[in-house]
Amino acid sequence: MKSGELDQFKKILTDLLEGVAQPLRRREEIAVENASDELDRVQGASERDLAIRQIESDALRLQDLKSALERVQDGSYGTCLRCEEPISLKRMAAIPWASYCVRCQAIVDEEKKHTLQHELMASF
Repeated sequence: MKSGELDQFKKILTDLLEGVAQPLRRREEIAVENASDELDRVQGASERDLAIRQIESDALRLQDLKSALERVQDGSYGTCLRCEEPISLKRMAAIPWASYCVRCQAIVDEEKKHTLQHELMASF
């Protein structure tokens, strides 16, 4: 990856990192309030669940962005962590925090899927 491209991705990652870090500071969305109406309690629980999922998603994205910036620093940014081949610029433009090439990402996703299925089956 060329130096200019790397600098451009570093700026994109830094900007995304700042954007993701802000909402993580707002946790009042998951506060539990007592409501007298059953419908209000159900709606409140649903909104809390959604807020929690969003916070979890943002926390994962924050971790991915920090890891990508570490790879920029150590010179491995843009290289697949699994096969060590270059990740296409098209993929990096779409997902600047990508750790894997498209082929390896599919493999990793499938492995995660199988792991989750095994954990689910073990819980029964």
